[in-house]
Amino acid sequence: MNNFKLIIVFLFLWIGYASSAQSARVKGVILDSENHPVADVNVTTGDKAAKSDAKGYFQIFVPSNKKVVLVFTHISLKMMTLTVNLKPYETFVFNPVMNNSEEQMGEVFVTSKNKKRVQGITVIDQATIKKVPGANAGIENILKTLPGVNSNNELSTQYAVRGGNYDENLVYVNEIEVYRPFLIRSGQQEGLSFTNTDLVQNIDFSAGGFQAKYGDKLSSVLDISYRKPTQFGASLEASFLGGSISVDAVSRNKKWSAVTGVRYRNNSLLVNSQDTQTNYTPTFADIQTNINYDVSQKWQLSFLGNISQNKYLYQPLTRETKFGTIDQPMALAVFYEGQEKDQYDTYFGALKTTYKASPTFTLKLIGSLFHTIEKEHFDILAQYRLGNVDDNGNINPDDVDFTRGIGTQLNHARNDLDALIANVEIKGFKEWNDSQLEFGLKYTRESIRDRIVEWEMIDSAGFSLNPRILNLPKNNQPYEPYIGPLLPYQNIRATNFNDINRFSGYVQWNNKTELGSNQFWYTIGTRFQSWQVSGATVEGKNQTAFSPRVQFALKPDWDRDMIFRISGGLYYQPPFYRELRDAEGEVNPDVKAQQSIHFVLSNDYNFKMWNRPFKWVTELYYKSLSDVNVYSIDNVRIRYVADNNAKAYAQGLDFRLNGEFVPGTESWISFGYLKTEENYNNKGFIARPTDQRLKFAMLFQDYMPNIPSIKLYLNLVYNTGLPGGSPSYSDPYLYQNRLNDYRRADVGFAKVFIDQSSAAKSGWLKNFKELSLGVEIFNIFNNQNAITNTWVRDAYSKNQYAIPNYMTSRVFNIKLNARL
Repeated sequence: MNNFKLIIVFLFLWIGYASSAQSARVKGVILDSENHPVADVNVTTGDKAAKSDAKGYFQIFVPSNKKVVLVFTHISLKMMTLTVNLKPYETFVFNPVMNNSEEQMGEVFVTSKNKKRVQGITVIDQATIKKVPGANAGIENILKTLPGVNSNNELSTQYAVRGGNYDENLVYVNEIEVYRPFLIRSGQQEGLSFTNTDLVQNIDFSAGGFQAKYGDKLSSVLDISYRKPTQFGASLEASFLGGSISVDAVSRNKKWSAVTGVRYRNNSLLVNSQDTQTNYTPTFADIQTNINYDVSQKWQLSFLGNISQNKYLYQPLTRETKFGTIDQPMALAVFYEGQEKDQYDTYFGALKTTYKASPTFTLKLIGSLFHTIEKEHFDILAQYRLGNVDDNGNINPDDVDFTRGIGTQLNHARNDLDALIANVEIKGFKEWNDSQLEFGLKYTRESIRDRIVEWEMIDSAGFSLNPRILNLPKNNQPYEPYIGPLLPYQNIRATNFNDINRFSGYVQWNNKTELGSNQFWYTIGTRFQSWQVSGATVEGKNQTAFSPRVQFALKPDWDRDMIFRISGGLYYQPPFYRELRDAEGEVNPDVKAQQSIHFVLSNDYNFKMWNRPFKWVTELYYKSLSDVNVYSIDNVRIRYVADNNAKAYAQGLDFRLNGEFVPGTESWISFGYLKTEENYNNKGFIARPTDQRLKFAMLFQDYMPNIPSIKLYLNLVYNTGLPGGSPSYSDPYLYQNRLNDYRRADVGFAKVFIDQSSAAKSGWLKNFKELSLGVEIFNIFNNQNAITNTWVRDAYSKNQYAIPNYMTSRVFNIKLNARL
């Protein structure tokens, strides 16, 4: 693919490379009144000139920081003009429609992207999300390619950011905080993410040092806005993994508008590629809508609703896993009985009203309700045989030449949870020239009804293994008879009815000024939260936390377009219900808020290379954490100790280079270094469960030079191994084993039949705005990535063997995309 080799060359040449001329760019596709591309349109301004190609595409570089008039002329169409005023290195996309009946004139005042750039927010293009392949395609799939964002589970939409865990990330849709189910323990149970990619307009992400207007979490913010349609439209996506349909609707008077999406997903294609052979019948489906009503020019109403039903029916049959070394290959053969039946039903509704009292003063009132009903029921009996593989590499029980261990494991659960979360919030925004005041006040009530019944029996070589508790007779079977009680190896039983009342609020001041000839921005704000946990058998004390936060950004008056930024503050995370519950299922109502002193120092550099825009972002960060609530992770399930008896730190360095390596497409390369450790009860510092030391990722888009309608999309991720290679019940100070490195590459090829630059003039295709058909290859190099280990005992040598639980292997998928 063209320009691919230049990626590597650029890594050695990027330092100090910049264009001395401060210019901006206008590009787009020119169409006629029938939406056909127009070639040979002359685009001029001053001494600059460009011409559209056969697909109507044009681009022209214009002076920055001044008003520029672009003139569009064509031999058979009326002239049109456009007035812009752009920032240095800014790209403005303009897709004009030229006609032959009247002259067109327009002036565009472009909102500079400097605001989000100054805030340290990464803006993700919605169109990129739809194109890039992944086992769990969507917004989270793109996030995992960013520096500082880590995940070694392609079946999960959850992610860890800069040493935090999955519970430390904020997600907003239309300024409304959204939630996910509580009981999910593995990625293949998750189903659908809340965010529907078909409905998305804007995606902003911050990996740390975010402002006070965002909530009380320690790691990151994902801020999503759904679009407000202006005309009718529809889209369709279908693949072997499921499908989705979305519809845009607008009333005749333009006061009402709605965008609605329906999704269905089936992970059978992916789950069937794992070592375990199963009867797997999942049903993951949801319907989501965003309705807007303009009462007047000053007053708008909107409703966001979602109904989701995830049914997970899982009946394992057999498992065959090879492991060990070349000199001593081994194998595990497992035969299963039983099944797992899980169901997660969630209902979400939010009403938002916006009142614009004046051009500079806006008030918003938001109310939301989230209800989740979750059931996790399973009885699975696993009978295993551990032995050496024969000379032919077989692991059939009749072919194993030496059996090291035979055993049985029975897992039982009857877990039920019913949670209702209600929020009421008022927010305000007041502007004075280059200064803004933002404030908000919020009340939240969380009602949790939770029953946990879990136990595990382990039988090894004919005798039951006892739990690790005191005062039990010594078990030395089969050499000596055991006369003590037979108890489950693990046993958790608890019933919790709890309510949590929270009051929170924020106020922050944003200002832009000048230091000499340099531009300077600062944001100073603080948050507070007060909460109390109550229940049938527990009553917690009232707790309050204050979270001051600051951001400073400087743009020097240099020829090079650079912004330097420092941000941080004292961040608190008051405990959610899952953080209150310990490993035995009991609730500690007085768990304190975890706190982090957070510093982020970054440099944002815009430049041009090959006459195209590029960006290089460097961020150095450090977190000092106290009152840490330590936890263990098994697949995606987190279990807390719930005692705040630890301190920790996280430090790292992130790099990201993005730009048009191939003209007209955005790609990027990410690299991150992270070290995070914790000290529990003053035992000393050890690696935290999210200690992902090195991360490299690449998202690359290309096309065939001679056939530009053939597109290529590459999604590549490499992560070093996480801690977690030891049993989940073990003392982490005794076992610091790590999993193997995570290596994955997903690639997609698409044939684009219709897009904005190649509209059909006749036939049934003329009704489509976009139409493409693609082939995706997940895990193209067929790497074996392990998410956890299963530990099997060898009765002969008294050893335990770590059997890797591998993720998905190479999988092929076909995907159709269409938009009307």
